Amino acid sequence: MDYRQGRTGRIFTIRFDEGDDFLKGLLEIVRNEQIRQGWFQVIGGLRQAEFVTGPQEPTMPPEPVWASVEENSARETLGAGSIYWDGDEPKIHLHAALGSHGQTTTGCVRKGTRVYLILEVFLVEIEGIEAERPWYEKGGFNRLTFRD
Repeated sequence: MDYRQGRTGRIFTIRFDEGDDFLKGLLEIVRNEQIRQGWFQVIGGLRQAEFVTGPQEPTMPPEPVWASVEENSARETLGAGSIYWDGDEPKIHLHAALGSHGQTTTGCVRKGTRVYLILEVFLVEIEGIEAERPWYEKGGFNRLTFRD
């Protein structure tokens, strides 16, 4: 375990509309505003997404199990995520519950996101911490790493 104490920076309230590419749009805001680290929550709907629902087996590195929300469907969405950079690229880590008609799937949302109706995002910038999310070879993923 490793941790640091920081403080709240700027706070952003963001609305994504029907058909918007959520992950692409969030990355655009992060780059434009130079948000080096942050925490966000999402609530609303997705009509399309590709996400990981877990590993095939609990090994390192894990072999991911992929699932998707198809373009012509809709899922109520509630999730939380973080933002840290790997060099010149911001990395988003978002886990969300996506549900429809009482059936819910939870996963790590990775790509191909299109909004259904509306998706609201509450983004809090974190200041006073030097951290990044570089590639972690042993685990096969980008891992939160603190810099002193």
